[in-house]
Amino acid sequence: MKIMQVQIYTLEKKMKSPFSTSFGTVHNKKFYVIEAIDESGIVGWGEGVAFEAPWYTEETVETSLHMLRDFLVPLLLNKELEHPNEVSQIFSSIRRNQMAKASLEGAVWDIYAQMKKVSLAEAIGGTQKAIDVGISIGIEKTIEKQLQVVEKFLNEGYKRIKIKIKPGWDIEVVRAIRARFGEIPLMVDANSAYTLHDIELLKQLDEFNLMMIEQPLAQDDIVDHAVLQKQITTPVCLDESICSYNDAKSAIALGSCQVINIKIGRVGGISEAIKIHDLCVANQIAVWCGGMLEAGIGRAHNVALTSLTGFTMPGDTAASSRYWDEDIIYPEVTVANGQIEVPTSIGIGYAINRAAIEKASIQKEIITTSKTPF
Repeated sequence: MKIMQVQIYTLEKKMKSPFSTSFGTVHNKKFYVIEAIDESGIVGWGEGVAFEAPWYTEETVETSLHMLRDFLVPLLLNKELEHPNEVSQIFSSIRRNQMAKASLEGAVWDIYAQMKKVSLAEAIGGTQKAIDVGISIGIEKTIEKQLQVVEKFLNEGYKRIKIKIKPGWDIEVVRAIRARFGEIPLMVDANSAYTLHDIELLKQLDEFNLMMIEQPLAQDDIVDHAVLQKQITTPVCLDESICSYNDAKSAIALGSCQVINIKIGRVGGISEAIKIHDLCVANQIAVWCGGMLEAGIGRAHNVALTSLTGFTMPGDTAASSRYWDEDIIYPEVTVANGQIEVPTSIGIGYAINRAAIEKASIQKEIITTSKTPF
């Protein structure tokens, strides 16, 4: 397998409804997709999940495009590959920039699966035929509106509700949800909105029998999370703190969490995600697959990853219709009875809606020759 050409489409799509967290609100999603072509003409697709501003990690759409254009694609072009696992070694001279790396590696995995004439799920070792899915709900303007949104998605069959919290929007919201809906599978996501000074407040969450509290403390912390986990019974889930296998290994050794949210983009690709999955399974750490408001290509990669046996908790890979009037794949990802069927057709398992990509594209560029970046 040798990648000969990479085309990058920068897209901007309006979301069906704004999505709010402790960081801010997303109305329109600017992102990019990658079309990689190997020497035999096989086309593989990847999707970048960075946001326009560096509020989730340090990466943005523009920094990812810079890294791809000037470093990552030139490093990869014309290299002979036996397996997608080799991509991370090729990129090892580039520090972090995990989302940029993951988008290109994802396209390589798609090509590899097509070469092997198997689905992406089968190519990575997945065996689950259907995956349980939950829903991530942003911060609403009122508690009553939050309850209405929760009820809507419960009625649609989602198997777990995740709500965003922040100081001033936490205990009373959770209490209202428990009062209205009882012991539904419920978790909260803080997106690093708290510190250890808030530990007495966070202890109050223990009374609600939550599945977990996700990333309550600083985005790059594992030490304070270990302190917190020892003082609360609610399982701590790490998200932003885990950007690599080594991060996960350190967090497990310190006792910083009982759960890890694995996001392909955040950890640098499918290969690294598999390593973290295997590590967690070996250490009895629960894992699930988080979402980054992906369009269909990134969503397809998440579905494949979640087919690995260790993913026993519902993830955030909701239906395409949750976010988009029209997705960039077909058929679109659908949820029935709280599950997504894992596609069995070769590659990512969905066809590319090129017309939708073209309609949303605001920039296109083709890279065909390798200019060594160093």
